[in-house]
Amino acid sequence: MARLELRNVVKSYGIYEAVRGINLAIDNKEFVVFVGPSGCGKSTTLRMIAGLEHITGGDIVIGDRVVNWLGPGKRDIAMVFQNYALYPHMSVRENIAFCLEQQRLAKSEIDTRIQTAARTLHIEELLDRRPGQLSGGQRQRVAMGRAIVRNPKVFLFDEPLSNLDAKLRVQMRTEIKRLHQILPTTTVYVTHDQIEAMTMADRVVVMNGGLIEQCGPPQHLYHHPATRFVAGFIGSPSMNFLDARLAEVEGHLMVRLDGGADLPVPRERAAIYADHIGRPVTLGIRPEALSAEQLRPGYVPLTARIDLVEPLGPSTMIYFDIGKTTLCASIDPEAGAKAGEEIVLSVNMNQMHLFDAETGMSLTPVP
Repeated sequence: MARLELRNVVKSYGIYEAVRGINLAIDNKEFVVFVGPSGCGKSTTLRMIAGLEHITGGDIVIGDRVVNWLGPGKRDIAMVFQNYALYPHMSVRENIAFCLEQQRLAKSEIDTRIQTAARTLHIEELLDRRPGQLSGGQRQRVAMGRAIVRNPKVFLFDEPLSNLDAKLRVQMRTEIKRLHQILPTTTVYVTHDQIEAMTMADRVVVMNGGLIEQCGPPQHLYHHPATRFVAGFIGSPSMNFLDARLAEVEGHLMVRLDGGADLPVPRERAAIYADHIGRPVTLGIRPEALSAEQLRPGYVPLTARIDLVEPLGPSTMIYFDIGKTTLCASIDPEAGAKAGEEIVLSVNMNQMHLFDAETGMSLTPVP
């Protein structure tokens, strides 16, 4: 087990920079998830850590060694791929044993490691089957078993759940998190699914355009996004955004929406935004901050005509327009919302976010 560092790491393909000088330190035993849209550089970063891509600039450090020019087999890492990468002509036992045989370990040691991994992953009864006889979830467990037996310094996961159906994805997500609790090895996990990132990670690294947009614990990113991009990417359904300006009305700071409504800024936060009065801003409000509850301190009413209703069981999503922008609210199913009807929503302004309209940076200092 080891600490992993990326020091000003760059990856270029000709004049195109896929990764643009990122810096990150991952502590020993930490589970870090890279998340972002397609093309943001997350998979390229993982492949550079693995040694499957040469870096253009910077250093990758595993433990106390700079591994820039070491091949994958000499970096003491184990990687679980999206497509499992199992040998179809070999049994599960032979697939798991293959890398250990390449290390010329004793047969007794190989058997012990295989049995330990099989018990950990609950695949003892699958050891004599071939990959073609297994379900997708079982194949993924075998791929994880092949990684576990190596006792590597670092585990690397490259979108390992993307080929599974929704129910199995949730199950395997839990399995991987449980596995990390049993075998707390430094882990880097890449996904495009922000729910996977939020539920599994000690820290989430949000990438955008080859750069790290923000890094931190999942709940910190959710409640304190540093940029509009992070605010929109983290959370499901995603945050609502509205064009607005800050205005002072009778001594009170207001968020004046382009649709015409004025929403008061909580007094304790007014001083933070005083320098931005009169300037265009973007108001961010999450669907769960728009409810059908009775007004409470810090809440303001907002009347909306419902365009669409999505019942989800524990909550109901409703969609409505403010000016030219469609918003989503998460309300109690018992509210009885119906398309075409008007509803008075309670807006929790204590949970609002304001972003600079030009830069997308949060106007609230991130703790």
